[in-house]
Amino acid sequence: MYRKRILLSITLLILMSCACQLIDIPIDTEQKTGETITEPIDVPFLNSAQPHAIVTLTFGAGTLQILPNPGNALISGTATYNVEDFKPEITIVDNAVTVKQGSITLDAVPTVNDKIKNEWILALAQHPMDLTVKAGAYKGNYELGGLAITDLHVADGASTVDLSFSMPNQISMNTFRYETGASDISLKNLSNANFQTMIFQAGAGNYNLDFSGILQQSASIFIETGLSRMIIIVPKGIPAEARFEGALTQINTNGDWQQAGEIYTQAGEGPKLTFIIETSAGTVTLRNP
Repeated sequence: MYRKRILLSITLLILMSCACQLIDIPIDTEQKTGETITEPIDVPFLNSAQPHAIVTLTFGAGTLQILPNPGNALISGTATYNVEDFKPEITIVDNAVTVKQGSITLDAVPTVNDKIKNEWILALAQHPMDLTVKAGAYKGNYELGGLAITDLHVADGASTVDLSFSMPNQISMNTFRYETGASDISLKNLSNANFQTMIFQAGAGNYNLDFSGILQQSASIFIETGLSRMIIIVPKGIPAEARFEGALTQINTNGDWQQAGEIYTQAGEGPKLTFIIETSAGTVTLRNP
């Protein structure tokens, strides 16, 4: 037994010594920057029998701006970066277009600092399309008014995003789905998006959902958030109903919103907005502009 204890102690000392040696190995993970490059992104209209395009934008950290494009290209714009591996890659298969930020291959977690530059400015054509944006922790500015989006899906990490439909979507949108982490998100003029269904899933954060605009059809909105502060704005005269599920800290109302038991309503005429809201904790405010 005594010999076994000695052998066990020696083994532990050897393992600890090896571990210490591994920890002491220096690793330089700082991502090296180079010359700032601005290159054009140009995707022409597709020669396809399909009636619409399927567009996917994959973006990491940085700044992403999306605008309407009245020109003669499906996607046009620029990418500005100073890390060679950030060079965007464009793939076209039939009616599917993917614009993807290049990836970095590292042996360890990189050191990120404010010297790294990565900015996209993209303009989308007024052509029927399914649009998907996959992003990391970034700053986003979207102006999607006047486009012809059939389905919209945005999935991002901890982000700051301002998204607006300043003009009505030209066709009926099936689903607008937004998934985010702990973020600061502002969605404006959502009635102009002309969707049938909206799904908003988020973690902790601040969220402002403004349903101003022209509501052309009734819509269902499903909201699920973590600990958050959410403001839902519906203009006067638009009929609306909100039902809540889960444990809420506080529900605030003002303007034309009225409470009847567990249901909150606003009177009006025309197409109706129906909300199903599940929030684990935090506050939700229902109000008019």
